Amino acid sequence: MTDKDVVDLLLNQHEEIKRLFTEVENAAPDDRAEAFQRLVRLLAVHETAEEEIVHPYTRHKLDDGDEVVGERLAEENAAKVMLSRIEQAGVDDPQFAANLATLRAAVVEHAEAEEREEFPRLRQQTSDKERRAMAAGVRAAEAVAPTHPHPGMESVSKNLLLGPPVAIMDRARDMIRKAMSRSG
Repeated sequence: MTDKDVVDLLLNQHEEIKRLFTEVENAAPDDRAEAFQRLVRLLAVHETAEEEIVHPYTRHKLDDGDEVVGERLAEENAAKVMLSRIEQAGVDDPQFAANLATLRAAVVEHAEAEEREEFPRLRQQTSDKERRAMAAGVRAAEAVAPTHPHPGMESVSKNLLLGPPVAIMDRARDMIRKAMSRSG
């Protein structure tokens, strides 16, 4: 098992996401914003890549792929809405910890559903070569994905059409925030 297999890559990212949730929860107040932004970025690029690469393949390969993907997309949209609200409120919001715990539960439940209902079946119904190609596609999609949640962009067409300009804006905003935090 390596990150050259899309299922392994996504499983490793799920573990990294869980680790980042713990890091944010345990971060000192001065470090919480930076840790939270790393979590936001990973969640945003991970979900975009799944929406662009993995879910379309699932729809095609599994007999009930539309149903499986539909459920995952609904979960992803709900998580994006929560994440966006938490990000807008900021880490100093009095409800941050409670909202983060709610988000974590939803994200872990979503990841477990993928790991139970989607990933094993993808592994069974695809070749090593297909999974390696999907892993390369996931990495490419992540390299140009938006770095913040954008609820409502769960379809492949919306991600491909709107994703690049949104990603440019997100990445510019990230650089500005980083520069401002260094000068402050």
